[in-house]
Amino acid sequence: MKMLIDKLQGKQRLTLTETQRALVLLNGRFDAMLGPGEHRLSARKAEVIVFDLTTPVFTSQYADALMRTRPDLADPHVVTVETDANEIAVLSRNGRIWDLLSPDKRLLLWRDAGDWKVETLALSDTHDVPQDLVRRLGQTERGRVLMRGMNSVDVALGRVGLWSIDGVHQKVLTSGTYWFWQLGRKHLVKMVDTRWQAKEVTGQEILTKDRVTLRINLSADFRVTDPLRAVSTVGDFSEALHRALQLAFRKTLGALTLDQMLADKVSVDAEAAAKVRGEMAEIGIEVGDIALKDVILPGEMRDILNKVVATQKEAEANVIRRREETNATRSLLNTAKVMAENPVMLRLKELEALENIASKVDQLTVHNGTEGLMNGVVRLSDQT
Repeated sequence: MKMLIDKLQGKQRLTLTETQRALVLLNGRFDAMLGPGEHRLSARKAEVIVFDLTTPVFTSQYADALMRTRPDLADPHVVTVETDANEIAVLSRNGRIWDLLSPDKRLLLWRDAGDWKVETLALSDTHDVPQDLVRRLGQTERGRVLMRGMNSVDVALGRVGLWSIDGVHQKVLTSGTYWFWQLGRKHLVKMVDTRWQAKEVTGQEILTKDRVTLRINLSADFRVTDPLRAVSTVGDFSEALHRALQLAFRKTLGALTLDQMLADKVSVDAEAAAKVRGEMAEIGIEVGDIALKDVILPGEMRDILNKVVATQKEAEANVIRRREETNATRSLLNTAKVMAENPVMLRLKELEALENIASKVDQLTVHNGTEGLMNGVVRLSDQT
């Protein structure tokens, strides 16, 4: 019966659920915003647009015109969230962060789609995200999804990050995790290791003062004490240290002969190191120990030096032998003098010799005392 009456009166019935809303236009003009329930509309003149609140954002081709011309119809059903050029809006729905609204934006939300809360945050000059907001976002799955739209950087222990925005340096970041808004600005963080490191310079060819070509290997310990100066003064501070070591040692060693360099490597290291440390301090680099690790000679030069060393050692051995022979001769002479002046000592020596001989024969017969024995020994020695 109701349908027949509505048809006769040129009406239509519209039923909306709790999750639906309807915008009604009559003769092209906004007439009503309908909530849940049953409604009677003009069948011929009414244009009805039904919205589903399970999609919380109010999106329509008529949205701007409705908010401008008939806010009285929209306000009971729609929440307007706006930010200026230096604001970020944090939108919470039913106590949980639901979305982030970037600067100079507007968003229309269905009022009954949730319990909405809007927090407005002033945008800092550096566009960094407050740590408290990062913590809150990390507590929900929706928040972690929103964090994917941010820039983040991790600075490890022993390193610092040089943070710049659009090519302009901002500050030095210590160890930790940092988040930045993605708002059309280019964030760049250059990592610099501030721990002690080793720099190896290998295979450097040097021509000594006496025109001997050598290859040397160097090693230097260094660390960055002023990261900003180290990065901004030179393009690559590690390469700058490499060149400084090359030039300093090449100049120092080139002024020495081969013998001088091999004889006093410590002073060579100290002289070259002083030059390197001074140059590197100007760009924010502290240089520690510098070592001349290896001096590599050409094959033919090694053979020559080996022969020289062998000759020197042989000469030293000859000197030692002659010295020992001289000492032995002098000892015999002294012994002879003592025996000549002391017959008892001579007799004791004779007895000692007799004892040595007796220990090597099975049987020994002595005639006329030991004096006859000694004479016989002397005659035996003469015959031999």
